[in-house]
Amino acid sequence: MMVKSLYNRLGWMLLLLSAAQAVVLIAAESPQRELFISVETLRDVPLKSHIQQVQPMTGIVFWEDSGRNETEAIQLEYSYMRYGDIVSRKGEYDWAPVEKKLQAIAGRKHQAILRFYFVYPGDPSTVPAYIKALPDYKETTALSEKKPTGFPDWSHQELKRFTKEFYTRFAEHYDRDPRLAFLQTGFGLWAEYHIYDGPFKLGVTFPDKEFQVDFLRHMALTFKSTPWSISIDAANEEVTPLAGNAELLKLPFGLFDDSFLCKQHAKENGQNWNTLDRKRWQREPAGGEFSYYNKGDQKHALAPEGPNGLSFKAAARNFHISYMIGNDQPLHQPMARIREAGLACGYKFRVTQFQAGDHSASVTIQNVGVAPIYHDAFPAVNGVRANHSLEGLAPGENATFDIRSGGSSPRFSIESDRLVPGQYIEFEASL
Repeated sequence: MMVKSLYNRLGWMLLLLSAAQAVVLIAAESPQRELFISVETLRDVPLKSHIQQVQPMTGIVFWEDSGRNETEAIQLEYSYMRYGDIVSRKGEYDWAPVEKKLQAIAGRKHQAILRFYFVYPGDPSTVPAYIKALPDYKETTALSEKKPTGFPDWSHQELKRFTKEFYTRFAEHYDRDPRLAFLQTGFGLWAEYHIYDGPFKLGVTFPDKEFQVDFLRHMALTFKSTPWSISIDAANEEVTPLAGNAELLKLPFGLFDDSFLCKQHAKENGQNWNTLDRKRWQREPAGGEFSYYNKGDQKHALAPEGPNGLSFKAAARNFHISYMIGNDQPLHQPMARIREAGLACGYKFRVTQFQAGDHSASVTIQNVGVAPIYHDAFPAVNGVRANHSLEGLAPGENATFDIRSGGSSPRFSIESDRLVPGQYIEFEASL
């Protein structure tokens, strides 16, 4: 086993060598750095546990204002957000609307998925008032979804500058906030990377490709902890610069699919997933929303054969889905079925071996879910964490963790600083 840490001049360093089942203690208090070796035999430890609930940061998602969120059938809540609600004057940010939502969601023992948008059919744009007041800023008002809709002026440099600054400021406040599981972003209608109905013109009603490149790179540099995602519609090479651009496709963005399980999914949506890298789930989350193309798509989204011949469970496995917005599902399914569908999403950990001695332990964990966990989560014994995380452990993969704690009755858990009070990560075990 690779030893990740060497001498520590401030005290004792414990290194676990599982192959030899030895504990190496290095004392670095003296210039000679004396080496002491103590061997202890690890014994098998019985462990029984079952996953009962949808796991944090996974599952079916309700809108935060749905009125149905007081339930353990979900772990995530979704909300649109307006830029203009946060900023009205240049450089002045009021995060109270975000705080209100995050506090309410966390109070229900859930986490948030947020998406800021500029354009929503039937509404004015959410561009901050100070930008709209600039004399050379010219918005477009036109019909979209048969409703008068405001479209930003993407030829204006201040709008471009503000958009990047906004996410810099947002990350300063929320990048490491456990109340926020995932962030979605984009442009066009609902920030879904398209204007399929309305006045589409690059550089005017939709950002030009040069700015899109600048924005995506900025997001990659700005967010270090919170996974951020864009719509699969960003695969359209006429609209965005991503298709075929190897450098941009390496950026750490996840994907969301806002018409999941629609009739044409394999032909159209599936191709977009492929264009943006079908294996992206190995490092960034995959999610979306059940299709609203017709009433049947919602009504039968969680039916045994889905709305169009493919079950959600099978599709979640095929696309390695971590979460899926299904706000209307309580109209069609009982909470027990929604919970069951949620359990088909994301990671799921199984402990396959647990051994301990007086001062150390070794645990082997397999991911039996359909996706990795995208935040740090640490195996722990008696509250002492392993020195590396379960983050990124792929479905079907195993990892062994050596932990500097043991005893006659060692307690195993999986701990994460990215949970809100009342949340915990469960695991399967039959040892």
